[in-house]
Amino acid sequence: MIEELIKKASSKGTKGTSKASSVVISSRLRLARNLKNYTFPNRANIAQKCDILSNIETVLKDIPYMKKGYFFKMEELSSLEKIMLVERHWISRELSEIDEGSAVSISSDHLCSVMINEEDHLRIQFIKNGFNLNALWKTVNDFDDLLEAKLPYAFSKDLGYITACPSNLGTGLRASVMMHLPGLSISDNIEKVIRASNQLGLAFRGLFGEGSDASGHIYQISNQQTLGESEKDILDRLAGVLKNIIEHELNARIMYYEKNKEILIDKIHRSFGILQNCHLINSDEAMNHLSFMRMAIDLGFLPEEFRRLIDYLFIEIQPGHIQYPDSNISVELRDIKRAELLRNNFNKLPSLNFDK
Repeated sequence: MIEELIKKASSKGTKGTSKASSVVISSRLRLARNLKNYTFPNRANIAQKCDILSNIETVLKDIPYMKKGYFFKMEELSSLEKIMLVERHWISRELSEIDEGSAVSISSDHLCSVMINEEDHLRIQFIKNGFNLNALWKTVNDFDDLLEAKLPYAFSKDLGYITACPSNLGTGLRASVMMHLPGLSISDNIEKVIRASNQLGLAFRGLFGEGSDASGHIYQISNQQTLGESEKDILDRLAGVLKNIIEHELNARIMYYEKNKEILIDKIHRSFGILQNCHLINSDEAMNHLSFMRMAIDLGFLPEEFRRLIDYLFIEIQPGHIQYPDSNISVELRDIKRAELLRNNFNKLPSLNFDK
């Protein structure tokens, strides 16, 4: 079943017109919810967790949007399958390390995933391409209302939604965007932006969240405060800061190109050559070369129609996706398979056009 899910998601990733922008790749909203009168997952025993899981599963399977989707219990998945779900951003690293009594439900359009018995009883998240926080909130809120009508949420008039971690109290809302920031990164201005954002209550993380590296100059930026603000206030404040970051990033690209044109063209051309001809490449190196290819599209050196392919490859070159279904292949063979995937795709692309 998971093979069918990954296959459909991969196929979808290469078709149609990408809605991802030059800076914002995707937007994500996540809600933390717990059931009243039930122990938090980290304190619950297996029997209690299985009872919670059964109740939530019954409700989810009764919601039309989730009926034709996918439901996976963690103990039924291999370590490699869990890694693939993490790489797709459908589950957290924390959930991938839990077995009995936990699960994930994924919608058929792959936009929604509901983690059950991670840190909280429910972690509801929706992800869409591009900068879509306000539109996405309506979708998330409507879905949450459906669940709240059938599940007894733990809620306090004073504290809002009760969560396992105090940092999620209140709205339980974590809003984040995945941003491609090569201009700020190669001009050595990214640290200034991170410090300024931290002072405004935002968190900067790598591609796969807390503790991960910003491979390919990709960052996840999210709110840290959930208590004392309404959902609208959180989203408006985040959107305001993100618009400033987008402006700084676009200006950094222009300034770097004007001051270091030959250096940047050399970096882009080298990356293109490596991606067309490599026979052995690890994921970090591949991510950084793909980053310059995305930048090449932004600068008009490659047609816009290939942006979706680059974003697709950001996921497909990750270790779990390269290994699947053989979890026992060596690191070297994995790097060989990754290089083959990149060569096959980049040798179909037109030549770089630096005359624009």
